[in-house]
Amino acid sequence: MSLVDSERRVLSGMRPTGPLHLGHYHGVLKSWTQLQHSYQCFFCIADLHALSVDQQVGARLGDAVLDVALDWLAAGVSPSSATLFVQSQVPEHAELHLLLSMACPLDWLQRLPSCPPNDALTYGRLGYPLLQAADILLYRAGLVPVGGDQLAHVAFARELAQRFNQHYGCEPDFEAKAEAAILKLGKKTGALYRRLRSAYQLEGDDEALNTARALLKEQQTITLGDRERLFGYLEGGARVLLPEPQALIGDTLRLPGLDGLPMSRSADNAIFLSDSPAVVEEKIQRIAVVADATGEAETCRVWQLRQAYAGAVNGEQIESGCRAAGGDCQTCKAALIETINAELAPLQARGAEYRDNPLLVQRILADGAERARSEARDTLVDVRQALGLNYR
Repeated sequence: MSLVDSERRVLSGMRPTGPLHLGHYHGVLKSWTQLQHSYQCFFCIADLHALSVDQQVGARLGDAVLDVALDWLAAGVSPSSATLFVQSQVPEHAELHLLLSMACPLDWLQRLPSCPPNDALTYGRLGYPLLQAADILLYRAGLVPVGGDQLAHVAFARELAQRFNQHYGCEPDFEAKAEAAILKLGKKTGALYRRLRSAYQLEGDDEALNTARALLKEQQTITLGDRERLFGYLEGGARVLLPEPQALIGDTLRLPGLDGLPMSRSADNAIFLSDSPAVVEEKIQRIAVVADATGEAETCRVWQLRQAYAGAVNGEQIESGCRAAGGDCQTCKAALIETINAELAPLQARGAEYRDNPLLVQRILADGAERARSEARDTLVDVRQALGLNYR
């Protein structure tokens, strides 16, 4: 089994709801295209999650999955730099979800903000955060790119990993195996590990803990199992079977829709990544201008959308120009149309190759699923063994 550096591994995903829009691009996809060059990234089309939210979505799932994959590729998410796959094509997601449910208290799910009212509650909907935790923990991902509305779910996954490790990471001969693993570090490194462990456990030295963790990450002569034992031995008496994920919050742009509300497909206020220049122009032109022509920029939807594209430096210039125009938005609309079409042009050019060759997209997803399954199987081997399910 290969060593996994959880802090260099990222897991993120989207439910397949159809073609993606500029809100998805600026809120998620642009950051993915950067992360894929610095981290080991797994990007999941979460079709099982789609079923838990909308029981009628099944008939549309095939087309929706393809739409999402096409837009990911058009945006620059690269199958040579990241692993792109469909959740249901990696059945280990469902298996880990089931196994984690044995350790998940019911009230942990009920207290989450996403818990629906009883009249809309199904087993799958209640377990949505648990399946999301399984998505993350299956790949031992240490980092999860999220917005503020998902922080509670990442915290839940972290607490679940802690609970699982405490319950099932305690091998009967854990201390003996950990001590044997220290010897494998070598005399000098092993002695340093012991000093750092003592400094943390006896003196509460957090810096010593962080130094010891960094030391273990550099070791290439010990197995993943031994390294997990030594991570656990630093803090207590349990092997770290499932690393605890942390939220990765970047600088993302929250793009308003054509009506000033958050851009959304269901609200019919979105500009899609596949919209032609003519469609973009038509959508921008039908945005209502300031009715009283007072030049109050804060109330103008055109200004709100254009400001989202402006840098901090020229944002004030846009606003002053808007006020000076006295509510005449045509010049501002023309500039916004030009900006959006210029942004979409390279995406659409890149996406054309894939749209004309859906078999290529299917092959990319199939290859990604196989790579994802290889990693997922390694995790399930350890989880099954910890649970005593290793007799087959």
